[in-house]
Amino acid sequence: MRKSLVFSLMLAVVAAAAPCFAEGWGTVTGKIVVKGDAPNPPELVAKGANVKDASVCAVNAIPDRSVVVGENGELANCFVYLYQRRGTPDIHPDLQKPAEPTVVFDQKGCEFFPRSLVVRTDQKVNVISNDACGHNVHTYPLKNSPHNLLVGANDTKGVELEYPQGELLPMQVKCDIHPWMTAYWMVVDHPYAIVTNEKGEFKIENVPEGEHTFRIWHERVGYIERGLDVEIKDGETVDVGTIEVDADDLEG
Repeated sequence: MRKSLVFSLMLAVVAAAAPCFAEGWGTVTGKIVVKGDAPNPPELVAKGANVKDASVCAVNAIPDRSVVVGENGELANCFVYLYQRRGTPDIHPDLQKPAEPTVVFDQKGCEFFPRSLVVRTDQKVNVISNDACGHNVHTYPLKNSPHNLLVGANDTKGVELEYPQGELLPMQVKCDIHPWMTAYWMVVDHPYAIVTNEKGEFKIENVPEGEHTFRIWHERVGYIERGLDVEIKDGETVDVGTIEVDADDLEG
């Protein structure tokens, strides 16, 4: 009797430790476009301007990349991510670990690259610089501890940062030395987040079966969609269609 009880308890412990997977997995796709004439913001730094570290920062003009719109109004750099009020979603076995343990955040021509970055809580951000001048990287998270670090000229080894808690929305990243330098990072504790490409498209695969809420956020607009409800069915793709953003909302 005692052996049977011990064996049952062992099975219970193993079951509790085993990862829980959904029964099915699907895909979400969509596209974000601008309705109306998108703003065309002026350059942040003109070529040859008298700015800090002009020999690096003013060699070429620096455009305002807070609005990147294609020929047909396609809006890039929108964050699309699964939102849960509590807990984390089931994660597909293939996505239990990120494809890359580290994502690279670079500085070139006194701009941050990429402008919009998704990073998982189990990834590190390798902050490097390909510029011949120093920068600082100052992050403004809501839940994680902020970082404010100096990155020296031509430091391609860089510094690694970690963010162990998922954020509620993308956080701003600034260079205080060159104040026009801005980027946004979205820290998530799951793999179901992406940034729209130059065609305004997004595709999130292997989402667990069931009803989910997605959020769409852009740095000029804020929330484009705060509660996009999607029902995922096994083996199916849900196309949420074209989501429009009013051009006036991009004026900033």
